[in-house]
Amino acid sequence: MSGRSVRNDVQPSAAVARRRPVTQALPPRVRAGLPIEWLVVGLTGLAIVMFGTVSAEVLSAAKIHYITAGGAFFEKLHPGTYVTILAFVLLLFRGGDVIGELDRVISGSKLLLVYFFTCGLLAFQCIVLKRPFTNVIDTFLLPALLALIIWNLTPAQRKPLVYCIHFFIWLNIALGFYEYFSKHRLVPMTMGKLVVTTDWRSTALLGYPLAAAGIVAMYILMLALKPRLRAPPPLGVAAFMVAMCSLMVFGGRTALVMVLVVLTGLALFYGARLVRGERYGLTTVIMVACCLMLIATALPLLFGTGVFDNMIGRFSSDKGSAHARIATIQLLSLFDWKEFLLGSEPGRASSLQSMMGLDYGIENFWIACIAQYGLIQTALITLGLACFFAEVVRRSSGGAWIAVLFLVVVAASSVSFSSKTITLAIYVSIICVMLPREPARQRVRAGPPMRPRFAAPTLIPSR
Repeated sequence: MSGRSVRNDVQPSAAVARRRPVTQALPPRVRAGLPIEWLVVGLTGLAIVMFGTVSAEVLSAAKIHYITAGGAFFEKLHPGTYVTILAFVLLLFRGGDVIGELDRVISGSKLLLVYFFTCGLLAFQCIVLKRPFTNVIDTFLLPALLALIIWNLTPAQRKPLVYCIHFFIWLNIALGFYEYFSKHRLVPMTMGKLVVTTDWRSTALLGYPLAAAGIVAMYILMLALKPRLRAPPPLGVAAFMVAMCSLMVFGGRTALVMVLVVLTGLALFYGARLVRGERYGLTTVIMVACCLMLIATALPLLFGTGVFDNMIGRFSSDKGSAHARIATIQLLSLFDWKEFLLGSEPGRASSLQSMMGLDYGIENFWIACIAQYGLIQTALITLGLACFFAEVVRRSSGGAWIAVLFLVVVAASSVSFSSKTITLAIYVSIICVMLPREPARQRVRAGPPMRPRFAAPTLIPSR
């Protein structure tokens, strides 16, 4: 009798436990939506705006020793890096279990473990070769932290970050047009210790014309790959055309060619679908008509400003860029096999670059890395970057591979990420914020309505 009562007392609690939903996937405070998450959003948005408005040249103009010699240790990291680290720490504290939250964040992106491992090896080699290891933090670790923060936000929380990207992009576009037409540069453009005053290209707050052109080109690709990010027509079409014109103001040849190739490919793709008989909505027809009218109106005006003449001059006379790329290949032959494999000391690498006339930098990411860190470490960091961007493509929508291909072209044709820069962090934040992977929609199979299982057939004839 007592045993039966004990069993009766145990069975209801077990049944309740079986009926209780499993909610261990996310911490309870995450589901409750504490204000700490919106603090993370605010800090991340502030960091993105700082990356797009406070470049290395702006910091140098403010007498902060970010890329110049001297100064304290805390000056060697970008201010946005500190904000990003604070946002990531708060992200880990949002569930009350820091270790569990870190495990959940990393377990969703396991390829990043390879990337972090290669970055750790690169930092160790910088210490051994007596190179500044802050390059590894700002150039390589910072983009991964930004990506992890953005991936662990909800779509509603990512929406303010989209406005942050629109803000700093259009601020730089407006300042770029101002600098071009007023012939007044807000931030002095420097090549080492030399201030450049003869270059007609605008820099805005992004510090360098090629970096500015590449970032604006990435923004244009996002608008082309996901048109609903633009404003409704005709305002969205006008803004898209203004952004396209700004590429000629910034003078980026590679960026302009890549954007034109992608837009031509999209036009051929949709044209082929039209030939096959696919119909398009009235909004698409209006956008195409507005775009053609704006092109017909803007071309004569742009010819009058001389911007086409300057761009044609950029393509016809590269001012020694081709010679510099040939010299970079010859530079590798000056290293012995140990330096070629394991890297060289900073003083020897700098002297060899000066001897080859490469004081402004090596315009190829891989050759510059081999000259600094050696072939083995270059292969490892390339493997890490491949894993990182594979994770970015997996966590983004279908057009992200085009953006990654654009980054490969940029890395192969400029100094890009071989020196301390926050440009890679800007690229990654634009891709992760503006091209997120949308949740899969369940397809509902059309068919006749199902009759209730236990419903009796009606005897009343339908009229």
